[in-house]
Amino acid sequence: MSALAIGYALLFYAATAIFVVGLAVKIRGYWRTPSPLKIPTTPAPTTGTGVALRMTREVVFFESLFKSNKWTWAFGWLFHAALLLVLLRHVRYFQQPVWTPIVFVQFAGTYAGFAMVAGLAGLWARRFLVDRVRYISTPSDHLHLALLLAIGLSGLTMRFVAHTDIVAVKAFMLGLMRFDIQPLPADPLLLIHLSLVALLMIVFPISKLLHAPGLFFSPTRHQIDNPRDARHQAAWTAALDR
Repeated sequence: MSALAIGYALLFYAATAIFVVGLAVKIRGYWRTPSPLKIPTTPAPTTGTGVALRMTREVVFFESLFKSNKWTWAFGWLFHAALLLVLLRHVRYFQQPVWTPIVFVQFAGTYAGFAMVAGLAGLWARRFLVDRVRYISTPSDHLHLALLLAIGLSGLTMRFVAHTDIVAVKAFMLGLMRFDIQPLPADPLLLIHLSLVALLMIVFPISKLLHAPGLFFSPTRHQIDNPRDARHQAAWTAALDR
C-alpha cells in the first residue's frame, strides 16, 4: 500500500475522531448549561408543540433571519440548501449498493455545487460591503468562508474540468469504513479537496460553525413562553429550595 493512501487514511481517521468527539463534548456542554432565566424571543409559542413548529421553521426556512435581513437570508438559505444536496450526493461514496433516494439526488446535487458557491460568495461579500458587518467580522469569519469556498470550487473543478478516478475514490472511502485501506489517486486537485475537507472536520468543533447544533440549545428558541402559568427553575437551583 502506498504511503499516500496510508497518510490520507490516517488523516481522515484523526479528523473523524476529532469531529465526533469534539462535537459530542460541545453538545454535552450545551445540554448541561443551565438556563436560569425565562427568555424566549417574543412573540413566542405557549405550548411545546408550538415550540417544535417554531424550531422547524427556524431550521428549515431560517424564519428569524428572513424577518431580519432579506439579502442575508437569501444567500444563507441558498448556501445551506445547496450544501445539503451536495452532502447527500456525496453519500454515494460511502454506500454499496447506493440507496435509491441518493441515486435520485445525484443530478440536483451536481449542480447544487454552483448554488453553494454563489451563496458563499454573497455571504463573504457582505462582510466587505456592509459597514456594520465588516466592523464585527474577525479573521476566523473570513477563513471559514474561504475554506468552504475552496472546498466548493475544488469539487466543481474536479467535476467539470479536471476529472479524477471516482471509482478509485469510492473504493478508498469504502475501505476506510472497513479498515481496509485501498489505493488513492494521486491527483493534486483531489488531494487538495480531501485535505480541505479534513481540515473543516478538524476545526468544526471549535469554530462558529457550531451554530448548526447550537441552535437547538438556544433558550430564546426552545423555551415555552409560559411564565404566568408555570415557574421556570434551572436544575441547579432545585437544591436551594430544599
